[in-house]
Amino acid sequence: MLHNVPLTTYRGRPVLEADAVPQAMSEFALDVSAGGTRMEGKENLMDKQPFQTEVRQLLDIVIHAFYSDREVFVRELVSNASDACEKMRLKQLTGGDIYQPEKELRLSITTDEEKRTLTIADTGIGMTRQEVIEYLGTIAHSGTKKFLEMAKEGKGQAGDLIGQFGVGFYSVFMAADEVEVTTRSWEPEAEAIKWVSDGQQGYSLEEAPADTPRGTSILIRLKEDAADFAKPNHVRYIVGKYSNFIGFPIDFNGELLNTVQAIWMKNKKDVTKEEYESFYHFIAHTDSAPLTHMHFSADAPIVLNSVLYVPEENPEAMGFGRCEPQVSLYCHKVLIDSKPDNLLPEWLRFLVGVVDSDDLPLNISREMLQDNSLLRKIAGIITKRFIKHLEELAKNDADSYNKFWERFSRYIKEGVVTSWEHKDALGKLLRFESTFTEAGKLTNFADYISRMKEGQKDIYVLFGANRAQLEHSPYLDPLKARGFEVIFLTDGGDQFVIDSLIKVDDKQLKSISRADLELPPLEATPDAPGIDEGQANKLTTWLAEVYKDKLSKVTTGDRVSTAPAIALLAENDLSPDVKAYLKAMGQTVPETHPQVEFNPHHPLVVKLAELQEKNEELGKMLAAQLIDTALLRAGLLEDPAQLADDSHRLLESLLGQ
Repeated sequence: MLHNVPLTTYRGRPVLEADAVPQAMSEFALDVSAGGTRMEGKENLMDKQPFQTEVRQLLDIVIHAFYSDREVFVRELVSNASDACEKMRLKQLTGGDIYQPEKELRLSITTDEEKRTLTIADTGIGMTRQEVIEYLGTIAHSGTKKFLEMAKEGKGQAGDLIGQFGVGFYSVFMAADEVEVTTRSWEPEAEAIKWVSDGQQGYSLEEAPADTPRGTSILIRLKEDAADFAKPNHVRYIVGKYSNFIGFPIDFNGELLNTVQAIWMKNKKDVTKEEYESFYHFIAHTDSAPLTHMHFSADAPIVLNSVLYVPEENPEAMGFGRCEPQVSLYCHKVLIDSKPDNLLPEWLRFLVGVVDSDDLPLNISREMLQDNSLLRKIAGIITKRFIKHLEELAKNDADSYNKFWERFSRYIKEGVVTSWEHKDALGKLLRFESTFTEAGKLTNFADYISRMKEGQKDIYVLFGANRAQLEHSPYLDPLKARGFEVIFLTDGGDQFVIDSLIKVDDKQLKSISRADLELPPLEATPDAPGIDEGQANKLTTWLAEVYKDKLSKVTTGDRVSTAPAIALLAENDLSPDVKAYLKAMGQTVPETHPQVEFNPHHPLVVKLAELQEKNEELGKMLAAQLIDTALLRAGLLEDPAQLADDSHRLLESLLGQ
């Protein structure tokens, strides 16, 4: 201690007055060591050390550039404290003499609004004088990094360590006027050390009281504009946000803060249904139970632990718009990003949960991933595993999967359209009704393929507004005649799904409303009454000329047996759904020139052929009625009102005869 030496103050702390130095020198011996000044006396020892030049430069970057939010310094210090406890736990496993071996491993956080201070302490491994100089005075050193290297050499296992001590520690100066670190190493003969710095030019070292407990205590004297970090509610929020799942108890102003376990790090065999639901309630902020959940862990090629939940209800079906990502990214149970944009593909945005990766490479701030390719690998692994989870759910619990499909089918379809890598696997998750299912009952492509008839090469689909409409579609006629099953697709975006999927298990997906549909021939049947080939050629030639600006082709054929005519999309024509989408997006919509195929055996077509010869004007009215009706049923009629007008004129003409 200094005796009879005049003191002044600096930042509220006593320091020697300049003119008292000679008096002090007469009582102490100066020793220049490691670029600093050592003052030695009988009772205490103080070092004043300057920061290395690169340390001062990096400090400025850390404080002003690396971190986008001040509050992360709390996360960094809590993470370092957790590391210290983890190191101590591993030391205890190796045996040997330890200072205060009975002391429980835990963290302690206290605030003092009046004094504007925040203190974060732990009962972990602590530091010796030399370690304090290395870890806090030389930013290139890292206690955790060094410890991990030792573990790799077989001196311990450090799989639960979080980050780098020195680098993360210096983030505290974003909010601190001065920081006081008091530490006592686990080594029985080590001295307790106090390190003090304002984060500017250097730091001072001195002995701490001999009864200092094992571990490290960081007292932060906050800047005026950082006074919120001395407010209990604010600090409680930050710790809960970033560090709620730290593996050691966190005592906050006398209250146990982290009461929820990081169940994603546990073996799923050791987690009960109640624990899964309780954790879901905590992270989803809801009282409802999840529809299903997936607990997944992997050691290779990337170490991953995750728990993902499907909510009971679709959040976007409630009128709140597009939901944001709800799967948080962690590293060693410490939050890295609560809403990472690229962790999972957009079509999985309905999921709620946690993904934790030991292999996550973090830069100095832990806020930015150094290698986005690794994040993409994580996304790929999790996505594939979740698709597999849905496959297993569909196989083992069809009722639960059908509930999922009812509420979340739009997301799976979006995945088919947007995800080239996963579209085939997602295609097998699609569900739909068909001509072979009862109303309301769903089937899938695998079951459809198992029912395919001999000689059937393709999977047939039909788009429409609802099942009732599709069941009366004339497009079904040739498929029914051949005993082929047709899938009903009644969602507005299904056309995009089929166009993206193209095929399933090498079976082409074919829309039966297309003109290029190829079907195996039917067995020969006796000729039905109707127009002959010559009359058919004459009729189609006439109509092709009359409608040359509206139709690309007019034919007769056997595609329809219940209606007089059917409209077919030409090979390059856009479907009605795609056209509607382009129009809604404000894009130019190309014209459609469909084909119309007449049923030569239908009485109205027979009458039309007669009118062509006897009353061409009336024939044109009937032809317009038949063609527009066919276009209307196909969703291709641009102006339905025109059909009504033409009907009135036709009726007036007939009644006037």
